This record gives sequence, structure tokens and C-alpha cells, in this order.
Amino acid sequence: MPKVKVDDIQMYYEVNGEGYPLVMIMGAGGNLDWWNPHMIEELSKNFKVVTFDNRGTGRTDVSDKEFSVKLFADDTVGLMNGLGISQASILGWSMGGLIAQELSLNYPEKVKKLILYSTSCGGAKSVPMSQEARAMLMHASAGGMSAEEAVRMYIRPFLTSEFIDNNPDFVELIVQRMLKVPTSPEVRMRQRRAIMSFDSYDKLPRIKAPTLILSGKRDITCPPENGSILAKAIPNAKLVFFEKSAHTLNEDMEEVIRTITEFLL
Repeated sequence: MPKVKVDDIQMYYEVNGEGYPLVMIMGAGGNLDWWNPHMIEELSKNFKVVTFDNRGTGRTDVSDKEFSVKLFADDTVGLMNGLGISQASILGWSMGGLIAQELSLNYPEKVKKLILYSTSCGGAKSVPMSQEARAMLMHASAGGMSAEEAVRMYIRPFLTSEFIDNNPDFVELIVQRMLKVPTSPEVRMRQRRAIMSFDSYDKLPRIKAPTLILSGKRDITCPPENGSILAKAIPNAKLVFFEKSAHTLNEDMEEVIRTITEFLL
């Protein structure tokens, strides 16, 4: 398994395709297996796509260091350095979008273009997830279920009910990928604490990289108003809404891939 020594851990990563590097940062609880494989396949036709397991998830080590979004951003830069990537386009989904913001603010020379995917600025200025989404995620994390039952509950607020009903084969593929290397409840809790302490709002005007913001109109986990907040605060940011999509944007994936590709080329 390909790994790079970063600070006090070994980080697992995968590289697909050739071209200018696109580093993709996963959200809370996830690892690189959670990415839509079709999305990776299509983006790798034009870019060198680097995906990886965040600290404590998947095949990457965990340590006793206190989790923070800054630590995750430092880890990402350490991975880039270990792979000889001096600059890249950065895409972050959900918690990964917080990490991408932190990376852009602390290491602006590392970021050519920035894509913030179903994410927020955190803190008091952000719009919290709905009570429905919170209840489903808490239920999935509460224990008392098998790993598979928990995963099936966990993905429910990330996809629309129509998409789940109409795409059983795809949902089954994602469930099985999520079950390959599950994230421990302890790591999920530590990630949640890191997310709760993050607030980039006052620093967003300092982001200089060209920025694309992607948001699903039916996202109950990170409501679409968060995309508007980011777009107003980041200079010259481009905001694109996807009408049919929830948190993963899988409902509009072909359009998402096209939008990302056009922005990066």
C-alpha cells in the first residue's frame, strides 16, 4: 500500500491519471473509498488525481495529537511535499472543504485553484444541518447496530430519498466501499470536535486562489445557504447550485464533473 511519512503518521494515498495535480480532501468519517469511482475515473482523464485517507481514517495512522482542521491541513501539505507536489488544485468535500479553506489560508503558494464542495465556513455565520440530518447521523453513531446498518443509516442524509430508491446498484456499491475500512467511533468524535472549533468567516477575504463553490439545493447536511455565504466572502468566487442534489452531489454527478473540469482547465 502506498504511504508517505507525514509528521508523526504514515498517510495512505492513491494517484490516478496524469496532468496537473488535483488533491481531493475527504469529509468527516470518510476515507478515499468514499469518493464516487466514476468521478475519480472521469477527472483522472485530465488531471493527476490524488486522494488519501485523513489522519485516523482508512489506512492512515492515528496518533494522540489533538485533532484540528489546521492539523488536517498541515497533514495534506505534508503529503503533497512527500509526493513532490509543489502546487495543486485543491478540492475539499464537507469537512474536507474546511481543510481546503485552512490550507488555502495558511499555504496560499500551494493552491492554484480551490474547489469547495458541499461545505461551509463553520462558526456562528454558518447555517447548521437540519434536525432531520442531525438525528439520522446521531442514530448511526449511537451503537446498537451492525456496521452495515450504521452505514446505511449514515448515508441517508447525504442522498435524496428518490436517488436512493432509483439507484439501488450504485447505493450498494457505495455502502460496500464505505464498509471496507470503517472509521472508529473515537475518530469520528475527535473529528466532530475539530469541526466544531473551526470558523473561517473573518479570514475568507484573504483567499486569493480562484475559487469554485459547489452546493446542492437539497442538501440537509450542509444547507445551500452556506454556499452563498462562502461566495459572498471569498473574492471573485464562482457559485454553482445543483438543483437535484443533496450533500454528495451524486444526483447531478455528470454536471458536477463537467463544471469542475471546465473550471480547472
